[in-house]
Amino acid sequence: MNNIVIVESPAKAKTINKYLGDGYTVMASYGHVRDLPPKNGSVRPDENFAMDWEVAAQSQKHLKAIVDAAKSADAIYLATDPDREGEAISWHVLEELKSRKVLNGTEVKRVTFNAITKGAVLEAMGKPRELDTELVDAYLARRALDYLVGFNLSPVLWRKLPGSRSAGRVQSVALRLICERELDIEKFIPREYWTIDVDLAKDDGQKFTARLTHFNGDKLDKFGLPDESKAKSAQAAIEAASLSIESVEKKQKQRRPYAPFTTSTIQQEASRRLYFSARQTMDVAQKLYEGTSIAGETVGLITYMRTDGVQIDVSAINTIRSVIGQDFGSDYVPEKQRHYSSKAKNAQEAHEAIRPTDPSRRPKDVAPFITPDQLKLYELIWKRTIASQMESAVMDQVAAVISSEDRATKVRANGSVIRFPGFLKVYQDAPKGSADGETENEDDRILPLLAEGEALKRGAVKPDQHFTQPPPRFSEATLVKTMEEYGIGRPSTYASIIQVLQDRDYVRMDSRRFIPEDRGRVVTAFLESFFSQYVEYSFTAELENKLDEISGGRLHWKDVLAEFWHNFIAAIDGTSELRITQVIDTLDELLDPHLFPKIDGGKDLRKCQSCEDGRLSLKFGKFGGFIGCSNYPECRYTRQLSVNSKDDNGLAEGLKELGKDPISGMMVSLRAGPYGVYVQLGDQETMEAIATEKAAKEAEEASRLEAKPEAKAAEEAKKKKTKKTKAKKPKKLKVPKPKRSSLPKGMDPESVDLERALKLLSLPREVGIDPESGEMILAGLGRFGPYLKYGDKYQSLGVDDSVLEIGLNRAVVVIAEGKIKKGHGRGAGKSLGEHPGDGKAVTVKDGRFGPYVQHGSLRATLPRNQEKDAITLEAALVLLDAKAAKAGTKKKAATKKKAAARKKSAVKKKSAAKKSTEGHSVSDDKSLREVVAEIEAAAAPPDGTGTPAPDGAETTEKA
Repeated sequence: MNNIVIVESPAKAKTINKYLGDGYTVMASYGHVRDLPPKNGSVRPDENFAMDWEVAAQSQKHLKAIVDAAKSADAIYLATDPDREGEAISWHVLEELKSRKVLNGTEVKRVTFNAITKGAVLEAMGKPRELDTELVDAYLARRALDYLVGFNLSPVLWRKLPGSRSAGRVQSVALRLICERELDIEKFIPREYWTIDVDLAKDDGQKFTARLTHFNGDKLDKFGLPDESKAKSAQAAIEAASLSIESVEKKQKQRRPYAPFTTSTIQQEASRRLYFSARQTMDVAQKLYEGTSIAGETVGLITYMRTDGVQIDVSAINTIRSVIGQDFGSDYVPEKQRHYSSKAKNAQEAHEAIRPTDPSRRPKDVAPFITPDQLKLYELIWKRTIASQMESAVMDQVAAVISSEDRATKVRANGSVIRFPGFLKVYQDAPKGSADGETENEDDRILPLLAEGEALKRGAVKPDQHFTQPPPRFSEATLVKTMEEYGIGRPSTYASIIQVLQDRDYVRMDSRRFIPEDRGRVVTAFLESFFSQYVEYSFTAELENKLDEISGGRLHWKDVLAEFWHNFIAAIDGTSELRITQVIDTLDELLDPHLFPKIDGGKDLRKCQSCEDGRLSLKFGKFGGFIGCSNYPECRYTRQLSVNSKDDNGLAEGLKELGKDPISGMMVSLRAGPYGVYVQLGDQETMEAIATEKAAKEAEEASRLEAKPEAKAAEEAKKKKTKKTKAKKPKKLKVPKPKRSSLPKGMDPESVDLERALKLLSLPREVGIDPESGEMILAGLGRFGPYLKYGDKYQSLGVDDSVLEIGLNRAVVVIAEGKIKKGHGRGAGKSLGEHPGDGKAVTVKDGRFGPYVQHGSLRATLPRNQEKDAITLEAALVLLDAKAAKAGTKKKAATKKKAAARKKSAVKKKSAAKKSTEGHSVSDDKSLREVVAEIEAAAAPPDGTGTPAPDGAETTEKA
């Protein structure tokens, strides 16, 4: 039998080939084999949405191998991923096989499996099916929609908005979310309010804190104390009152565990807890899904990671419950299995949630076989899965109302204690103050035992001023969550959407938050003004639902395309008469809060700073938008779009004073230089004044020595002992440069205040003692960005770690991971044994260009047919010896080449010397120096001045 099995990736192919054994050849398509050509006419609405497909250049080789193998195959199994994209890849491969007429009656079957384990694969091979045409139709509809929007809307942007990149059906809506949030922040007006906390104590000394809730008999809302005077009045009332406990309310609350991971929730949690981007999360999950070698067997560690389902297979639940009982005891196993359901309506709901393929395979069991990032994500998935089947946590909550004698003033203390941890034993909530801006909850406090009527001792009464905060910018986690809530796109596409927005410079990341670039804001404003329907959240969500209906067989894909196209092309045609001046005026008005924000003092930012009677407004040039004067060409004043634009460095005037350094008293400023934005302590004038003052003190000290003969004599004696020096020149005043520090890449200049600037100026800073080496770890900024220094070694910091905030624990982790990546740490490779020559370890490792073996500094790449897990010490020694011999041959050849070059150079020098000494021989009685002297004498002019003759200069130089 000759059966061909086709999957997407070579790693997946290698694993499945081991499971199926003889009679099966598993081949990889390396992803999609063909796509719509990137040119007009690839989708033709006038021909009932006919579509042209083209095999990608990088896929030609892989597809040819599949076609050649299919010619002699008895059966072909299409075993790509079990989602819409996987179904599409199988369909494309089948269509190519049909068009090349190589099937000749060969049976083609479709198989899917949710996990790459031997049992799951063999079970799927025994239950083949036909291609799911409804899933393929849903793919065709999505691909056609994305093409029609991109190839019809993007040219409109290019014509009307020079400098714009492109628009997309879903990416433009995601960009609108980010831009609208930024506009909300810019428009936000802070509002003052006050709170009052009171320190209280029982007679036995137990202390706790309560917060004012009633004043003058009225219940206070958030703005009940709007200013300091009202807060002071409330403070005085509390200080004058005798307080006792009016009531104590106790209740017990259960917290149920979270559902296991879907694609969306794993991206959110990995962002919050692990600081992974959505793309990184999906890449690492793909590796865990495809599997690794454990105890000689390659096995997938998690189920398929593109899913909207939260259900788990019953047999897996039984294993999970068994693990819970073994690791935590029977009290943590609920009486019944927990079953979760999803509200998702699309085809991926049928898939299981993301879980370990074998829940009894604990993180510590797989740690030696996977990378640190893979271990982090696997541990997160394992804990979430185990927790989802554990007992609920039980919390005892207490609320005490403490009041004055007349009941006009009341404070409230809330607290809770965990009576039974349940699932929290395994899966704690994300840390407070994490990516979503969470803050500490007063309900988490633990209160002492309180009784009604009990009198309390009052301690400090602490009024505290607050200001309302604008909504936080989106992190990856909150953006993914919001897109899912709005129904924009699908979780499996979120990573690519976010990446496209960054690649096209529509947004940037600062402190793990999205900030829209001016280019992105202009594009969003244009689409909102002239294509409002197509960036509406409700329209995009409704279209996504229709695409899901296609995958469920409830709508025909061409009917959905026809309905969309009819209105869309009308909107495109409507812009043909749209004049650029109309576009500019519309965008200038819409972006006014961003381009010309209102500032304290009422300064009119639209007034030209150059000619003073011109008005500034939005303009467009060859390279995009800018701000220009209405008096052009007489006035040529221009600036970047906004004062907090990335290109303008956030500095309208080139300098921004942040405040004075509390130690030196010098001004700290934010400045724009030719190489970017930086902070500076003091200025050149200040440094000159300091240097002058220092020089004056030194001169005063010198005068003092002159006045005391004995001191002067001692000073002169000291000078005699030192080496003789030339006569002193007048001492030049040395003026040191002001201390400076560049802003780390990605830091928004608008976010830099005095506190942050002083932290930058204090770099490098001490982080803590390295527990491994005992040396101090330093965090600093260098030419290539932020770094950690330990001893004489350096480790770069990633974009997710702040050089100003990184602590010792995180620094130790970053250094350890850096050692592993560089091949210096534990887990850097698998040891094969000791080299018989010197006893040093021989290891096998994964490299950029594939696996290799290493001994000392010598490395040898494994042949393509050699599997990393099957290499032995003997085979490794053969490869290393061959590499050493090859390296030795190359070294000999290089040495020989260098020797020949040196010989040739010596011959040339000898020939030149011979020419320069013609007529002047060197004998035993005459030295070369004497011959040179004769040549110089002959070259001297007749007047004896010693100035060489013009033609004598060349001779002298050669001599």
